[in-house]
Amino acid sequence: MRIASVKISNFRGIKTANLLLPAHAVIIGDNNVGKSTVLEAIDLCLGPDRLNRLPPIDEHDFHLGRYLASAAAPPKDGIADAAGEAAPKPAGEDPAAGDSGNPVIEIELTVTGLSEEQRDHFNSNIEWWDEATEALFNGSADELDDSLSIPAIRVTFRGWYDEAEDDFVGKTYYTRSLAEDEAPSTFGKRDKQKCGFLYLRTLRTGSRALSLERGSLLDIILRLKEIRPRMWEDTLQGLKSLDVATDPALGLSGVLESVAKAMKKYVPKEWGTHPHLRISNLTREHLRKVITAFIATGEGDHAAPFFRQGTGTINMLVLALLSQIAEDKQNVIFAMEEVETAIPPYAQKRIVHELRKLSAQSIVTSHSPYVLEEFGLDETLILSRAADGVMKKSTVRLPDSIKPKRYRQDFRQRFCECLLAGRVLVVEGSTEASSFPAVARRLAELDPDSYQSLEALGISVFDAGSDSQVAPMAKLFSDLGKRIFGACDHQTAESQAAIEAEVEKLYMHDQHGFEALVLGNTTAAAMERFADMVEWPQHLTTKYAGNPKSNIAGALMDLFTWNKGGWSAADFLAQCTVEEIPQFLKAACSDLKERCAPSEPEADLGAPVVEAGGQDAA
Repeated sequence: MRIASVKISNFRGIKTANLLLPAHAVIIGDNNVGKSTVLEAIDLCLGPDRLNRLPPIDEHDFHLGRYLASAAAPPKDGIADAAGEAAPKPAGEDPAAGDSGNPVIEIELTVTGLSEEQRDHFNSNIEWWDEATEALFNGSADELDDSLSIPAIRVTFRGWYDEAEDDFVGKTYYTRSLAEDEAPSTFGKRDKQKCGFLYLRTLRTGSRALSLERGSLLDIILRLKEIRPRMWEDTLQGLKSLDVATDPALGLSGVLESVAKAMKKYVPKEWGTHPHLRISNLTREHLRKVITAFIATGEGDHAAPFFRQGTGTINMLVLALLSQIAEDKQNVIFAMEEVETAIPPYAQKRIVHELRKLSAQSIVTSHSPYVLEEFGLDETLILSRAADGVMKKSTVRLPDSIKPKRYRQDFRQRFCECLLAGRVLVVEGSTEASSFPAVARRLAELDPDSYQSLEALGISVFDAGSDSQVAPMAKLFSDLGKRIFGACDHQTAESQAAIEAEVEKLYMHDQHGFEALVLGNTTAAAMERFADMVEWPQHLTTKYAGNPKSNIAGALMDLFTWNKGGWSAADFLAQCTVEEIPQFLKAACSDLKERCAPSEPEADLGAPVVEAGGQDAA
């Protein structure tokens, strides 16, 4: 079983999204782009315990927090537009969902890869998914056998604000029944359990992995094994006979007796007699919350609650529990956030391997190169979201000059950081790749009002390898929805135009070589100061007869050229004053700050001040 497509409307930061998912996928993108929102949306449809939370959604789950109909946008006969401005009308069962005209959260999943048991269970709601077109099959029955169509079900979650009840409502339906049946068919808890979807949030899952709370991993394992603990009655009976702090020397029993005597002044003697202390509320639900597993913390017999173990230990414990779940239910879908949290690289890879092996489909979010490199190009989904809330999915399409083998070899060093960034500065060589971050950081230290580091601006630097690769590599990242800038030496008019077509801004200097730019636009004092800091290589010491300062510009050019790709030029810029840094680099860093971190407009001192809570308060 796997989720083939996800459609989301009006949910949290996502106005609309239409995503196709492979059998195994890693989802990446900027922070707050909506990666977790996508997994939460799937959980609303398939999570068997999600709708037990009442209400299942709240005000903040609606896009821009708008859950009431706008006077400027009246209901459109119960038909929702792309923004979810008017509520769809689930016929018959939930008239309030359409009558109010309030915005509706709508999430639709198409689930394929059904087992024979699942086909029997979902029998009347089976549809057909065409793998060739990656869409529902809409041909005739005679054409079905000749197509690449497989059985599928569609599931839709709808959530809205019910004004009559003054509360939020969320229900899941078979999508097909919404259009075809007078009363839509509910996709209930038993149906969801058949799907085997497991959503593992970051550390929050570990906090109750080995508790007996409903929906915990241990509870899931017991349910899959059809084991029902027979401990409740015995445990409750044992706790009832256990009084706490009965020793008079402790003083608590005396206080309770005084309370009992005082009560007899106001109520009949048979009321409120014999107050005493007990452990817990003595109910099954409370025991589920307070019973937890203890694990030894080291050598010896001392044990502590499992959630007090190290973060990495907890996450590995979660993996062990997942393995147990998958062994009992092979056709399972795992969704897991931030696999790498508190886990060393080798263990990150092990988790990914286990997830792929144990599940029919795995969907993970990650910021780790060790996780990302375990997924193919077609399995790496880069999400971007426009200002209007429209989410798009992209995959990496390598230019002809970059072969897949080279991409994998250079992934950690060159590609990964830029795939995870929202802004990319593409430069032509390794010297520029090390120097731009160094000079921006130095300028930010010396003049923070005028400059910011590239890290603070969210800009990652990519080494294209040569000036001829700047344009194609800029296009690669631009196609992924990122903001792209370029920097290079002087180019022909044709090459310059090709690069400018792919970038937001090109920073091109008139020198032939970055080293020439730096040394030709600094001061002798800066060069001599740096010469005293450098440990000169033997061949240059010999060349300049033990005194590189005799021809400091030539010696430094030889040093930068010999150490091209190293940090010599970057180290030189990192020790310069503002006046000693080339104007080209200062102008580029200043422009990047203006584009990526624009200064806030000055406050209008003549505007009236409104007190918080006043009539006009926002």
